[in-house]
Amino acid sequence: MRKDYSHQPAAECRPQFAFTWRGVQYTWNRLPQGWKHSPTICHGLIQTALEKDDAPEHLQYINDIITWGNKAEEVFEKGKRVIQILLKAGFAIKKSKVKGPAREIQFLGIKWYNACCHVHMDEVNKTATMSPPAKKKETQAFLGLVGFWRMHIPGYSQLVSPLYQVTQKKNYFEYGLEQQQAFEHIKQEIARAVALGPVRTGPAVQNVLYTAAGEPGLTWNLWQKTSGETPCRPLGFWGRGYGGSEAHYTPTEKENLADNEGIRATSEVVGTEKSLLLALRLPVLHWMFKGNIPSTHHATSSTWSKWVALIMQRAQLGKPNHPGILEEIMDWPEGRDFGALPEEVARAQEIPPYNELSEDERRYALFTDGSCRVVGNHRKWKAAVWSPTRQVVEATEGEGKSSQFAEVKATQLALEIAE
Repeated sequence: MRKDYSHQPAAECRPQFAFTWRGVQYTWNRLPQGWKHSPTICHGLIQTALEKDDAPEHLQYINDIITWGNKAEEVFEKGKRVIQILLKAGFAIKKSKVKGPAREIQFLGIKWYNACCHVHMDEVNKTATMSPPAKKKETQAFLGLVGFWRMHIPGYSQLVSPLYQVTQKKNYFEYGLEQQQAFEHIKQEIARAVALGPVRTGPAVQNVLYTAAGEPGLTWNLWQKTSGETPCRPLGFWGRGYGGSEAHYTPTEKENLADNEGIRATSEVVGTEKSLLLALRLPVLHWMFKGNIPSTHHATSSTWSKWVALIMQRAQLGKPNHPGILEEIMDWPEGRDFGALPEEVARAQEIPPYNELSEDERRYALFTDGSCRVVGNHRKWKAAVWSPTRQVVEATEGEGKSSQFAEVKATQLALEIAE
């Protein structure tokens, strides 16, 4: 603050001193000369008062406070208790600021209806009427507006990538067809953005994390299902491009990177104590549980160690027969009807070497292998299964996939032969 407006408040008022000037509320952020302790601003005292008198469960941001419950009467009683605590502590509350129980509220600019987070219609209309940006600052303003709702939009980072490119300092502002298409596309996505939530807990709740690592970048989506519900409920969509050397990672390393990013984001939504099913396109958990770095890799050893540590930490949160993290190789779409996680899951056991098997077991033993090579600009993969007792080889091949895909395909081929 300027020296012209500085003055010494009474000693008893210093802990909660703030003032309003020309309609704007000010609080101290720099100490006048000779002061040793910063006066506590008003919302800090609100938090202290509520904690001291054991207020009901609530959410506070500065001087906005909300409570919740399963019934209107429950919410009313909680709100009444919060008001009593604040009045007792000496705070003044405007009656016009007190809202009664409602299924729909607005908090920090976000619309909540039946515990679900919605994009407010005012924001949709505001975005729909925006004209194409003519310079960098206008593009940045548009991205700042729509970026607030990025968790509601699948593949957001890939959609707006052309717009971000023209905002970089090293690039000239060249707004072309690609940028205009991205501009119109993201406006359409905002208009049909899905509601997120509600976040539920309990043994009947299944948390499913979809992850994918494609050429444009990483994506991870969190869905939740409870027993008796057919559709899954989305809890959030995330994504980002590759940074630094990440673009040169192997397919398995990119999948690991997406999984770790997704697990961290999931922890912020549902916590770290909940069981999690990873819906992957490539198997990765066996690398994590083995703790061995593949011979062919681009990520550093320290990066692999971080990946392993996070996966192992989540896996150990579960029970011995119901681990905290599982994986299932599957394709999207998001609308798939997921089956509930089995209550008891037996961990797979590693079989002994072939020369230690009995004669009867050797009859059914199968060896699998998968490989991939680059021919010109194309990837060509091959999967094979060999029976040592029958001296028979079954193989299949194709294009456009990785060696990890070929290994999974070989396992699938072996299962078909076994049937």
